[in-house]
Amino acid sequence: MTQPNIVLIVADDMGYGDFGIFNDGPARTPVLDGLADESVCLTQHYSGSCVCAPARAALMTGRYPHRTGAIDTLEGQGLDRLALREITLADHLRAAGYATGMVGKWHLGALDPRFHPNARGFDDFLGFRGGWADYYKWRLDRNGTTEHSDGRYLTDVFAAEASAFIERNAQRPFFLHVAFNAPHTPLQAPQELVQPYLDAGLPHGVALIYAMNERMDAGVGQILEALDRSGCAGNTIVMFTSDNGPQLSLGYDYTMDIEVDTRRFNCNFNGAKGNVFEGGIRVPMLLRWPEGLPAGQRNDALVHYVDWLPTLLEAAGASRVDGAPIDGVSVLPTLRGEPSPATPRRFWQWNRYTPQVECNAAIRSGRWKLVRPRIDELMRVRPEHTQMDRDLKYRPELHHAAIPAGVADREFPTPDAPLLFDLELDPREQNDLADAEPGRAASLLRELESWFEEVEAERLTIAD
Repeated sequence: MTQPNIVLIVADDMGYGDFGIFNDGPARTPVLDGLADESVCLTQHYSGSCVCAPARAALMTGRYPHRTGAIDTLEGQGLDRLALREITLADHLRAAGYATGMVGKWHLGALDPRFHPNARGFDDFLGFRGGWADYYKWRLDRNGTTEHSDGRYLTDVFAAEASAFIERNAQRPFFLHVAFNAPHTPLQAPQELVQPYLDAGLPHGVALIYAMNERMDAGVGQILEALDRSGCAGNTIVMFTSDNGPQLSLGYDYTMDIEVDTRRFNCNFNGAKGNVFEGGIRVPMLLRWPEGLPAGQRNDALVHYVDWLPTLLEAAGASRVDGAPIDGVSVLPTLRGEPSPATPRRFWQWNRYTPQVECNAAIRSGRWKLVRPRIDELMRVRPEHTQMDRDLKYRPELHHAAIPAGVADREFPTPDAPLLFDLELDPREQNDLADAEPGRAASLLRELESWFEEVEAERLTIAD
């Protein structure tokens, strides 16, 4: 078999419950529902983080995000930057002869050309480099040149560009990373798609999100049609996932200047984007490869974002170029139905600014998961940083370089006790077993703290 093409599609803040096949309401995603029927569908697939920049760093490097320097979403403070010493999946595949392209949201370094996708292994890039963009008043970067909005809806722009990349490169192996920004805020969608959801009685915020997903679903269909037209669908690995769990909130959308309620069905998982309960880090993964994998299979193996780099390199018959050791392992044999080796322990941690292991951290070991809950004082963003984040989208002339956060050590209250869950019996994380299993809880906590000490020590060696 010749080297397979790879199309890696990542949605932004899309949960299990946003798929028509998983939803108990009116969500419409017919293309993704059909793709699921043709794919290996992973039921225990985890992002690298509960928020996007760290998650994307794990996906691109096969390494835990702390090691890479991408520890937060605040591009204005440079906390989203993927350290220059990191070697990306695109770097590896380009060295193996692949054409490499990216369309959509980068969010691994927005304000310095050294962190541009073209400098990180991608031959072609059209998208935005920060954390979000207006769907109508967009400004895009095409290989270093700015393109201004022509009135099209941004999801449509990305789908068209992805399709064009496929058609340009169909005669050689290619890696295309499509990073849609839907359904991330600002909540904007064509009214003709929103109205049927409103007519069904859904809250305005939920109606907008389902409409945004429906338009993205059509964009995925356009990409699949381009593969068919180009005659390369059979030997193309198509992957669809989300960077983290859904945003579920009742509040105010300052970008749209409207009250929003985005609370919706997510298969009853506990938590959402921004925390390390299952609802924040457990995300869908559909993987279709007609010539390489069985279709319509459910796979219950535990797979983490860091596993995809070695898995895709093995599928491509490619070797890693120089770089630091990775945390992931290839799951290609598991995807083909072979017995799974012992699953390694997996870890997560995220808070604002300087990482603290006492806050919003988790370890999963087999059926067991230990969680350290969030600490409110460590999740707050300074108002001037929130304003800079908005200015970078609508008034970019105000800022031309990242401004370090300058956040001193923060005081916070005594953390809540860690929680222990048996995910085999309690996948919704409703029954804390820490008191019933004190030895297991203590052992997992020690492992979590040891991991954190290791990855933080590596992060602190980053010079760029």
